[in-house]
Amino acid sequence: MKQDASNQGLLLFWLTQKQRFALGTLKIREIVPFTKLTPMPESHPAILGAANIRGTTMPVIDMAAAVGGARLSAEETRAGYIVITDCQRKTVGFLVRALDRISEKSWRDIEAPPKSLGRNACVTGVTRVDDQLVQVIDVEHIFSVIYGPEQVQASGDLSAQQTAKLQALNILVVDDSSVARKQLSDALDYLGIRYRMTANGQTALDIMREAASGGAPIDLLVSDIEMPGLDGYELAFAVRDDPKLAGAYIILHTSISSEISVSQAHQVGANEALTKFDVDELVQAMLRGAE
Repeated sequence: MKQDASNQGLLLFWLTQKQRFALGTLKIREIVPFTKLTPMPESHPAILGAANIRGTTMPVIDMAAAVGGARLSAEETRAGYIVITDCQRKTVGFLVRALDRISEKSWRDIEAPPKSLGRNACVTGVTRVDDQLVQVIDVEHIFSVIYGPEQVQASGDLSAQQTAKLQALNILVVDDSSVARKQLSDALDYLGIRYRMTANGQTALDIMREAASGGAPIDLLVSDIEMPGLDGYELAFAVRDDPKLAGAYIILHTSISSEISVSQAHQVGANEALTKFDVDELVQAMLRGAE
């Protein structure tokens, strides 16, 4: 049985004359030509202003500046496009210099970013298109730069009974974003929940197979969806397709705010799909997995 839920595609665009970047199309709601902006005093320097598009007011971020490059010139700005994203419960526009096309790349074609880019690079992966390197933007990292680290503390502590239920589970968390991993670890550490964590879907699958072979299978898997190599959809499908792993409760935890992502999560066998990042929602989902 073959599944292809990961073939969502990448939007390719230019931030400079020579370098192309990409965003997963699941994060994108709409693309519009540059429009008039309303200034936002005291906002981050990369925020150009606010746009009202189809009745929704949203900040517009100069993506070139947000990833550490030079701001687009006034002429480039007027000729640019606004890529409207629906991510982490935020509707935000990103100004890009020019559009290229949508590439039908699978996340299997995307590799983890090389260490040479540095730990603070706003890049979640790299791939090759037309034999040229394309960097896939980490929107969560950009949000952490623009808006500061999100507070991820739960609204209340777990009861002793709830903690005991979760402590009895073998929990594995996987997310390619360093920002998301920090949020998750802070929240789970605060609540006293033990877990293992990895940044790679294939590594997560290997861990699950090793754990099952050792007689201590993973009971609860919390996974991102868009990840280089083996994405969350494929990981969930592989887990459900393996009788030794199939008993795991799977929560796909994604920055994508989309009914499509939820529908596809259920199609590949996930028990739940949550939009990042609400600690209470995640903990309640984990408790349902402990039942």
